This record gives sequence, C-alpha cells and structure tokens, in this order.
Amino acid sequence: MTPQPHPEAGAAVKAADRAHVFHSWSAQDLIDPLAVAGAEGSYFWDYDGKRYLDFTSGLVYTNIGYQHPKVVAAIQEQAARMTTFAPAFAVEARSEAARLIAERTPGDLDKIFFTNGGADAVEHAVRMARLHTGRPKVLSAYRSYHGGTQQAVNITGDPRRWASDSATAGVVHFWAPFLYRSRFYAETEEQETARALEHLETTIAFEGPGTVAAIILETIPGTAGIMVPPPGYLAGVRELCDKYGIVFVLDEVMAGFGRTGEWFAADLSGVVPDLMTFAKGVNSGYVPLGGVAISAEIAETFGKRPYPGGLTYSGHPLACAAAVATINAMAEEGVVENAKRLGETVLGPALAELAERHPSVGEVRGVGMFWALELVRNRETREPLVPYNAAGEANAPMTAFAAAAKQHGVWPFVNMNRTHVVPPCNVTEAELKEGLAALDTALGVADTYTV
Repeated sequence: MTPQPHPEAGAAVKAADRAHVFHSWSAQDLIDPLAVAGAEGSYFWDYDGKRYLDFTSGLVYTNIGYQHPKVVAAIQEQAARMTTFAPAFAVEARSEAARLIAERTPGDLDKIFFTNGGADAVEHAVRMARLHTGRPKVLSAYRSYHGGTQQAVNITGDPRRWASDSATAGVVHFWAPFLYRSRFYAETEEQETARALEHLETTIAFEGPGTVAAIILETIPGTAGIMVPPPGYLAGVRELCDKYGIVFVLDEVMAGFGRTGEWFAADLSGVVPDLMTFAKGVNSGYVPLGGVAISAEIAETFGKRPYPGGLTYSGHPLACAAAVATINAMAEEGVVENAKRLGETVLGPALAELAERHPSVGEVRGVGMFWALELVRNRETREPLVPYNAAGEANAPMTAFAAAAKQHGVWPFVNMNRTHVVPPCNVTEAELKEGLAALDTALGVADTYTV
C-alpha cells in the first residue's frame, strides 16, 4: 500500500489521544506519540505519508509483520462463527492452538494454560511453581524483564521494578552471565559460565534451598540487551534446579516463535524447563494472547487438585484463531528458517561491519532476528554512551541517535545505552539492507558523543 497524506485526520487522532489516552511507562505531559495511519508487512506510516521500516516489530511481537492476510482472514472467519466463549468449554480454536503450540514446545511441555499476555503468564507460572513445591521464594536475574503486573514487575530486574518493589514479594535477584560487563571478572565465556553458576548456587545455599520454589530466566534476555547466554549456562541452571528440587521457568515471551531462528530459544541449548511462558509472537500480537506450557510432572500436581487460578478470557477464540493461523503460516512460509538464514548470512555480518566502522558500537550480539548493539562513549573503557537509567539531558546521545534513525525511515528500539535490531521474522533481505543503511547513518550521530 502506498501511504497517502491525511494531516487533518492525523491531527484529530493525536488530539483525542492526548485528551484521553493514558500511556504506559510515561510521564504523560512529556510524550509526543506518533499518530499511525496504517501498517503492512515490515512497515508502518503516519498521516503525513511518511513510511518507517519497523525495526522494533511493535514491541517485539509482529513476528510475521503487520496485516498478514492469512491471520486477518482467520480472525474474520472466527468472528463470524463464534466471537467469544467461556474458558471452561472445549472450543475448536482453543484446542487447536494448544495442540500446535504443544507440538513445538521442547520436551514434555504438552499442557497449555492460556492467559491474556506475557505478564500474567509469568504470574501464573510462579503461582504454579509455588503450589507445586510448597515453597515461597522465586529467584530471578538482574538485567531482566518479566512484565508489569504486581508479581511480574517485582520479578523483573531492571529499573522499571523500583517504583513498585514491595520487598515482600518473595523475590531474590542474582547476577546472570554477561561477559561484556561481567560481574565475575571473567575473561572467557567458560569462566563466565562457571562463575555465574557458582554465584547462583551460593545464592540458593544462603537463601535456603528448601525455601526456593522457582528460578525464572528469560532464555535470552530481551529489553535488557539480548544477551545470549554462554554455552553451558542454561544446562547448568537446569542441573541446579534438579539438584535442589526447584522449578525451572523459562520466559520465552519475547524470544519465542521464531525470533531466534528456532521455534523457541530453548531449542538453541537443548534445555527443557519445567514451565515456559509465551505471548507476543504466538499470534504476532494481532489479538492479545499468552500462556504457560506445563510439564507432565507439574500438570499432574493439578490432576485431582484444583488449580486456583483463571482468567475470563483464557484461550479467547479470536486470539486462538489468530495463533492457529500464525503458526500455520510460519510453518508453510518458512518464517522461522528465514529468521535463521538472514540472521546468519545478512544481519549478523552486517552489524559486525557497522561495529568496525563506528566507535560508538562496543559490542554486537544476537541470533536470528534478535540483535542488539551496545553503544559506548569509549570503546576501550566500555563506558556506556549514557548512564544507567539515564533520562533528560543525560540521555541526549540516545535521543539524538533515535531521531536520526527515524529521520532516515527506520523506527529503532532503543533502551538505555542499546539499540535493538528486531525486525519481523519474515523480513526480506532488501528490507534489512534498507534498515541497516539508516542505522549506519544514525550511528554516525552516536559517534559524535564518543571520546
């Protein structure tokens, strides 16, 4: 579709938004949201007719892009047939979505509990783990994000937690591996893995193994910086959980459904958790949907004992129909394979070339369509381009970088001192190269802040 300018309509949309919409994670008087007129494939456009290549995939969920015709048609067909129905009944779209998801989850994660999104999936996974073990505590990593609801935000390990941290949520944070900014003075991936696992086991010991219900990790941390765990780490956590009778929860809300070039990021390491949360890419965000994939052992806990939890819209037929169409379209069109191939042959090598040319890039890391550039003020000292949790004038370098990217037609995903490169998983090679050219220009702006 060729965008057509309609500035008057855009002004009306913007005025209504500013008058009535309360935006998340924002100081309401300080934001200026773009009025979006439409979206298709890897692009969206505003009411002035300016088109942007979406290198954010919405909020890292449009894994098959915007307005995929097969998914749109499935939603329309389901709405005409049965728009909604209560979760206590067996409904075709719900059953088929659960079957297709279970076919792709690792190991014996064959039972699917549907939620409305990722945060409540985490809430229910933690509840299941506590009820299964009879223990109160949950261990989670710094540099993590697990959602904005009360328990999920307390589990989160980034600054978004601070304002809501009750210190009574039964959550203990620990350091997960991140060699570029190692907390363990490691010099190799092997050292980072060994020392991070030793730190985690020490944390378990000092908290009391019999008090720990679950360890929850993003398989690959997303908004915290797309830090692919070093070899052996997730397997080591699995061993610790087995040793101490702890439930291992992997959060695949962002990394799942093709984002890493595999159906789930857990497939990269061959590790099978006890519980796995998902959302976002399960239906490309077309209708809100999330869930928990549950192992046979934990499912058996609730075989004759009622699970004390549920949601009015659990397994909503429209959302599940969208999931069925999305998963089938991804399989038929080779979307997961596309993410893997282009990640290996185009995106990864091109980002490495950008790093060689731009002193503001300290590190490139990622896999599939899931990458981040760590931006620095000084490559030798690894001083971040902006301070941790910077705002206002302190965040000016990142603001300038983002503005330059948008000016050149790519919408970036920036967070603290990182820019994430997370286009739709069915992005084309030509679209990637277009976006990379815009990033190249924008990084020139970031370079002006280096020393």
